[in-house]
Amino acid sequence: MSMKWWTESSSRKSRLKSLMIIVIVLIMTALSGCSLLPEEPLEEQLPAITPPTISKKPEYTVTTDTIEVKVRGIGKIMSLQEEELFFTSDNMRIRDIFVQVGQEVKAGEVLAELDTTQLENQIRQKRLQQRSEELAMIEILRKADEIPPDELEQAKIDFELKRLELVELEEELERAKLVAPFDGTIVSIMYDKGDQVQSYQTVMVISDLSQLAVAAELSDSDKAKVAVGMDAIVDINAHGQFKGKVARLPIEKNNNNNNYDPWNPWNPGGNQDRESIDDYMIVEIEDFPENAARGTPLSVQVIIDRRENVTVIPPAALRTLSGRYYVQVVEEDGTKREVDVEIGQQTPTQVEIIKGLEPGQKVVGK
Repeated sequence: MSMKWWTESSSRKSRLKSLMIIVIVLIMTALSGCSLLPEEPLEEQLPAITPPTISKKPEYTVTTDTIEVKVRGIGKIMSLQEEELFFTSDNMRIRDIFVQVGQEVKAGEVLAELDTTQLENQIRQKRLQQRSEELAMIEILRKADEIPPDELEQAKIDFELKRLELVELEEELERAKLVAPFDGTIVSIMYDKGDQVQSYQTVMVISDLSQLAVAAELSDSDKAKVAVGMDAIVDINAHGQFKGKVARLPIEKNNNNNNYDPWNPWNPGGNQDRESIDDYMIVEIEDFPENAARGTPLSVQVIIDRRENVTVIPPAALRTLSGRYYVQVVEEDGTKREVDVEIGQQTPTQVEIIKGLEPGQKVVGK
């Protein structure tokens, strides 16, 4: 009996051991099989989607302010006394230039001269001829009683004509010198010694740098809007802004070209094509900057109309349709209604409201 129990117990233990081995093998097989399968991708985390908000149109408060209407021009600092200097003798060489750019000169000082060697030779010959003519004329006058009156008169005329020829040559010699018309500074020289120069071509420019002024150009449409005495704001490059007043308007040129010379291709319109301060609007400013130089660029704003304590809104709040001007007014409960308005002056930043709105109301922008 005991033998039987031991046998049964042993067999049971064997079966349990075998069963455990089988279970372990199955588990290992399952684990090794999973390692052979591809890894599953991680689940993608999608960002939260925020629904777009509907943009709200800006709202502006109706206010009172000073509105200024301005016209703008550009220009530079110029001298009130400035002149371009040129020779009137045609097709000659410059013998010498006695000054340089930046040099101060006195009125009457010789600045340059042409090569007049040939002209001087002609003058010497004419003077000798003139001396001979004088001696001949003295002899004629001694015999005046023996000469018919008409022949005597003709002799006097011929003598005077020859004398005038000498005078004209001497005057041409004087014109071959370029002379300073006033005390000033040479600001530019266009030619060098030995250059060929035509008549009326600018050789150099003289300027009185003690008389500098703000000069600006206006468009043709704005010229009629500006008057002497109007307030202006001048912005000088690298020097800042200055308050000023319009002192002089551009001088209209005479279209009648009385200086036209058909035989002079270098001077088809006289001096009309040359730059002149008369072509500019002159503005007087307070505390003219001492270190501001001639030619410094600048801009000018002329206030052609100023209205104080007027009702204004920004241009973005004004709406128009077929000639009708209106705004959208925001009521206290948030509702909006259209209101027709009458407008006055307009600037890039303000619109004057003459009728239709009161300060404190709110209007909707576009």
